[in-house]
Amino acid sequence: MTTSAHPSRRHVLAAGAAGTATTALGLTAVSQQTAQAADLPLLGTYDVVVVGSGAAGMTAALTAAAQGLSCVVLEKAPTFGGSAARSGAGIWIPNNSVLLAAGVPDTPAKAAAYLSAVVGPDVPEDRQRAFLAHGPAMLSLVMARSPLRFRWMEGYSDYYPELPGGLPNGRSIEPDQLDGNLLGAELARLNPPYMDVPAGMVVFSADYKWLALAAVNAKGAAVATQCLARGTAAALRGEKPLTMGQSLAAGLRLGLRSAGVPVWLGTPLSDLHVEDGTVTGAVVTRDGGPGLVRARRGVIVGSGGFEHNAAMRAQYQRQPIGTDWTVGAKENTGDGIRAGHRLGAALGLMDDAWWGPAIPVPGQPYFCLAERTLPGGLLVNAAGARFVNEAAPYSDVVHTMYDVHDTSPAIPSWLIVDQHYRNRYLFKDVLPTLPFPAAWYDSGAAHKAWTLDALAASIGVPATALRTTVDRFNSQALRGKDPDFHRGDSAYDHYYTDPSVLPNSCLAPLWLPPYHAFRIVPGDLGTKGGLLTDARARVLREDGSVIRGLYAAGNASAAVMGHSYAGAGSTIGPAMTFGYIAAKDIAGTL
Repeated sequence: MTTSAHPSRRHVLAAGAAGTATTALGLTAVSQQTAQAADLPLLGTYDVVVVGSGAAGMTAALTAAAQGLSCVVLEKAPTFGGSAARSGAGIWIPNNSVLLAAGVPDTPAKAAAYLSAVVGPDVPEDRQRAFLAHGPAMLSLVMARSPLRFRWMEGYSDYYPELPGGLPNGRSIEPDQLDGNLLGAELARLNPPYMDVPAGMVVFSADYKWLALAAVNAKGAAVATQCLARGTAAALRGEKPLTMGQSLAAGLRLGLRSAGVPVWLGTPLSDLHVEDGTVTGAVVTRDGGPGLVRARRGVIVGSGGFEHNAAMRAQYQRQPIGTDWTVGAKENTGDGIRAGHRLGAALGLMDDAWWGPAIPVPGQPYFCLAERTLPGGLLVNAAGARFVNEAAPYSDVVHTMYDVHDTSPAIPSWLIVDQHYRNRYLFKDVLPTLPFPAAWYDSGAAHKAWTLDALAASIGVPATALRTTVDRFNSQALRGKDPDFHRGDSAYDHYYTDPSVLPNSCLAPLWLPPYHAFRIVPGDLGTKGGLLTDARARVLREDGSVIRGLYAAGNASAAVMGHSYAGAGSTIGPAMTFGYIAAKDIAGTL
C-alpha cells in the first residue's frame, strides 16, 4: 500500500473527530465547582491567565503584555519551555519578514492555495485564513518584544511541494543562536533538549542533514567544521550558546521577563473557574496547596497535548498505542483539554498526533528522520515486505503503518540497512563504522546478522520474503526508480539524502554484510487533537457556541493542520500564531 500523494485524501483516520462525543457538566455541578473555587485562597488577579509555558503559552503572554494587559503564565513542570524547548524549533509561517528578506518567492495566494490543498476539508477555511493572515505579524511582534532572531532553513522543502503553492526550497525558519547567560539563574529552569548538541559545537536544525553526511560529503564536512567554529567562538566570548528549541524557549522567556510577566513553575492546572457561564480563572496547585488565579478578561489554555496520558490515548487513538513512544514533554497529560471538556467544550482530531517513525531505544525513543531516508535502507512489515515510501513525510509513514496494520501487521516495522550504509552515515548520534550500544541489542531495538536469512530469523519475519524484497529493492535502486512506492519522486524525499548517490539520491542497494535491523514504532512529537476553536482561538461547544472567556492554542487545541503536515514547523508556527490571536482577541485589537 502506497502513501497517497495528496494528503487531503487521508480520511481513513476518524474523519468525525471534530464530532467526538462530549459530556458537559450539569448546571448543578458547575455551581458546585464555582462555589468550591470561590472558597480557595486567591493567589492573584490578572487580565489574562495563560496555562502552559511552551511556544503557544509564552507567545500568548508576550502578546497580551504588548497590548497593555496584565498576565501570568502557569506551568505544571518545574521547568519552562514544554515540548517546544525539546524540539528542533522549525517554524512554518508563510510570508513572514524573515522569508521575504531572504528572497523566498512566497505570496499570500501561494500560501493559501498550498495550505488548502494540504489540509483539505478537515479544517474550516476561516481558521486557515486566520493562521496565514496573523502569522507574519506574530513573528514581527516576537522579534520586537524579545531578543529572538530567525534564520531561513533553506532547502528544507515544504512536505508536499508538488501541490499548488508548494515551495521545493521551503518556508520553514528556525531561531538564531542565543546566549543562555542572558537568562542568568533562570537558565537552570529551561526544559532540556530532546537530544544534546555535540559538545563544543553550535548546531542548527538545518545542519543535521549535512552532519549525517560529514564522513562522505565535502559540504557535510564543511558544515561540521562550521558548527565547531561557532562553538569555539562562543566559548571564547564566554557565552552559553543555545539553538533550536532551547533558543526559542529562552528567547520567549527573556521577552516575558522584560515585560514583567511572571511565570509560575510547579503550578499545575486542576480546573477552570466559571462564573455566570464565563471562564474567569484557573484553579491550580501552588506550594503544595490549592488556589485560585482570577482572570478579568480571559484564560488561554496552552498546556500541550495528552501524549503521556495512557487512558486518553487508549480511549481516542488507534491501537497499538502507548506513552513510551512519544518525545513530547512528560508533563503533557491533557490537563487543559480535560478541564475544557468538563465545561462542555467540543474536541477535534483526538485520534491523531504529530507522528513520526521512532526507534524505541532504552531511555527514550529516537524520532527517526534522516536514517529511514538515506540510500541503502528500506522499511518492511511483519511479512518482510515493503509497504510505504520510506522517504515520505514522517506523519504519512505512521499513518500508513496504522492503515495497513489490521490486514498486514506493520507495528512494529523494521528498518533494514547494510554495512555499506553504516560505513557512510551518522545514525542517531553513533558515528559511521562505530558499534551501536549493547543496550540497543539487549532491548530488541537493534539486530545484526551476517546474512539476510539470519537477520530475518532474529526479527521474526519470513526469510524468503525478506530476501525477495531486498532483491527487488536493489534492482530498482540501481535503476534509480521506485515504481512500487515512488521514493524519490517528490522534492521532499531528497532532503535527508546523499547527493553523491546517482541516479536517485535516496535509493541505493543493500549488498555488504553484516545487515542491521531497527525496530520502528509509531512515535510522535505530541498529540494534535484537543479543544475545538474558531478563527479567534475561542473554545467552542459541540453546537458551535463559544465558551466565554476560554481560549486555546498549541497542542491543547485541535490543529489547524488537520490530519496533515504542511512543512517543518507546522506544530510550532500555528501554536505561536493562535496564542497571539487569542491574546489580541482578548485585548480587542485583533
